[in-house]
Amino acid sequence: MTADLVSTSSTVAAGSVVSTSPASGKLRTTIDLVIPVFNEENGLEASVRHLDGYLRSLPFPAMITIADNASTDGTWQIAESLAAELPRVRAIHLDEKGRGRALKAAWSTSQAEVVGYMDVDLSTDLRALPPLLAPLLSGHSDLAIGTRLANGSRIQRGAKRDFLSKGYNLLLRGILAARFSDAQCGFKAIRRDVADQLLPLVEDDSWFFDTELLVLASEAGLRIHEVPVDWVDDPDSRVDIAATVKEDVRGVARLLKGLASGRIDLREVSTGSTHRVSTGSTTGVPAPRRALPEQLMRFAAVGAMSTLAYVVLYSVLRVSVDAQLANLSALLVTAVANTAANRRLTFGITARQGAVKHHVAGLTAFGIGLALTSGSLGLLHWAAPYAPHLAELSVLVVANATATLVRFVILRWVMSRK
Repeated sequence: MTADLVSTSSTVAAGSVVSTSPASGKLRTTIDLVIPVFNEENGLEASVRHLDGYLRSLPFPAMITIADNASTDGTWQIAESLAAELPRVRAIHLDEKGRGRALKAAWSTSQAEVVGYMDVDLSTDLRALPPLLAPLLSGHSDLAIGTRLANGSRIQRGAKRDFLSKGYNLLLRGILAARFSDAQCGFKAIRRDVADQLLPLVEDDSWFFDTELLVLASEAGLRIHEVPVDWVDDPDSRVDIAATVKEDVRGVARLLKGLASGRIDLREVSTGSTHRVSTGSTTGVPAPRRALPEQLMRFAAVGAMSTLAYVVLYSVLRVSVDAQLANLSALLVTAVANTAANRRLTFGITARQGAVKHHVAGLTAFGIGLALTSGSLGLLHWAAPYAPHLAELSVLVVANATATLVRFVILRWVMSRK
């Protein structure tokens, strides 16, 4: 399905938007690729002309939207000139900065079937564009992202940026149970009907926009397609790494709080997408709720395996670190694995929906368990400073049994809620 793109001038929550339509007045388009820019007068024209030339080779109509967010140099004048000259180009101008703000404005005013974005430096090899768009056009997927961290990707970047990127995505997997591999690659696309549902829920207007969009989509049970890309780092990048890291940490904390408290409501997104694709299994279909006796037996089995894993990990770590650090490390690893196992085996949950909330509950139980076990160790060492290793393990096993009961109550309460 295609749509007519018409000239628009509007005001949105992000600020004033001035729009310049393509020179032809109307353009039937299936794909709308946005290039968000801020003070990019030096490289903008060359990048847009190169991308425009590539889009002409695609088997479906596509266009470019230049989203200028509060540039103070000649960027907007160049964007206007390109939009007047090239039929496949439109330009919008915002009075406030922010990549997320620019994408919200551009996507919300587009009438294309699929919307996406690329960095102005075209760091991603354009040959990855057809594989990015194909699953969205076929209805197979809801979002598609380029990834620099998957097998098949070839990247050229500095060691510092590579380390920070891998560390950040590892953090997202550990804390937000993210299933995608690269949150911040500047190469993404989304079906516009899905964007219409998710954009009102995305609060960030800057660099965390990508992560928030993907986490919400994942939590809602939408399908995210990943494409390995060839990617070359831009040596002239002006991203403030320190400020971005702080912003991302605050964003992760806000998302955790919003999803765990229920303030972010994804029920309409997860049930309202008419294009949602099933894998042919029971994924996305709620399983019948198991009776309490069966839950207890399954939970006990998972708990026994977790306790065994904890004892092994603690014993291995205790050789080289003190008791408290060994306890913390072993408990954290087994707590995350325990929550994942109980979701599937004890409570019969296979869908992605609610995974973050469930892991937050698991980490809450982890905190209680840590307090119980650390407190027990502290009391033991206060009463018997030279207590043998076997005494430490005995105290910890009892404390863990108490923590396990607390974990069952917490997880059952959270995972039984709709």
